[in-house]
Amino acid sequence: YTSTRIPMANILYGVNGEGAGHSTRAKEVISRLQRRGHAVHVVSFDRGLANLRKDFEVTEIFGWRIAYVNNQVRYRRTVANNLLTARRAVASVSRLKNLIDEKEINLVVTDFEPLSCHAGRRKHLPAISIDNQHCLTNTDVSYPGQYRRDASAAKIVTRLMVPRANAYLVTSFFAAQATRPSTFVFPPILRECILKAKPREGEHILVYMTSPAPAMEKLLASVRCSFVAYGFGREGQEGNIVFKKPSLDGFLADLIAAKAIIANAGFSLVTEALHLGKPYLAIPVEHQFEQIFNAYWLEKAGYGAYWEGLNKERVESFLYNLPHFREQLARYPRQGNDALLAKLDALIAELTAPQNRSRSGRGRN
Repeated sequence: YTSTRIPMANILYGVNGEGAGHSTRAKEVISRLQRRGHAVHVVSFDRGLANLRKDFEVTEIFGWRIAYVNNQVRYRRTVANNLLTARRAVASVSRLKNLIDEKEINLVVTDFEPLSCHAGRRKHLPAISIDNQHCLTNTDVSYPGQYRRDASAAKIVTRLMVPRANAYLVTSFFAAQATRPSTFVFPPILRECILKAKPREGEHILVYMTSPAPAMEKLLASVRCSFVAYGFGREGQEGNIVFKKPSLDGFLADLIAAKAIIANAGFSLVTEALHLGKPYLAIPVEHQFEQIFNAYWLEKAGYGAYWEGLNKERVESFLYNLPHFREQLARYPRQGNDALLAKLDALIAELTAPQNRSRSGRGRN
């Protein structure tokens, strides 16, 4: 990959620490920025902190979190809880402002991490947002009418997380048209190991659940198929199911060789599976609108199926239709990360140019 040489920048890179998806794609972008010669100062919390500190120096900050009750997202409680922890957030913003001064930061990049963005705004720095969440607020997309209330709440939270960035680089696995200024839509950011992988069609269905699911175990045992299951809190073989404990390398190998996927509808796993040509049966976390949104568009594109609850008939129907899903996946656009990274290069050059720094804090949402 080659592009025009761009000025070196001192970048504050904020990464949301919830789940693994934010840190997975941030690792790819941060590594690329460092190879380009930029100084990147990473800040994160929770899983993002744990995942990224293996490869980078990371400053721990307080994290705004989504509230879950009985495996359901509660948006009002999310707002209320984060208001209650405002003092800790203010302390982190103060720490970030000091870091900005100490490292002479001249640009903020954020992957759905709000405090880095807020600190940057107070220092009148330009900000670039990179995430998939703003597909909901900054592009022309549809979703099932019965989820209108959840969608409205999700939009409010999304706008609060990264307000008035100078540019929004939005990732999507389906065609979406930008509807807001300075919003640019790109294919999903994928790990290098996924881009280089040579997928094959094995005999097993890969199953991933975010938490142990006894009902799912019973259901899978009733289906005449081989399953490799992660997220069930144990390991060993029982009948037609091989349970495995968490392993990045092991999961990657099983993903590459899987016949198909049955899992929750997190953006990272969905997009990696689609790139590898794996049909996907999505079971979104209840009231987690981002997952519902992903599952809806997955099915709408013909890449798999979407159910809020599974039974034997639905699993067998999915397996019966695998040839149809594979036919659709053969036309899935596999484009890699280059287009987004080239746009990021251009934005860094534009926003850190000396003549632009005096007015760089005037972003738009």
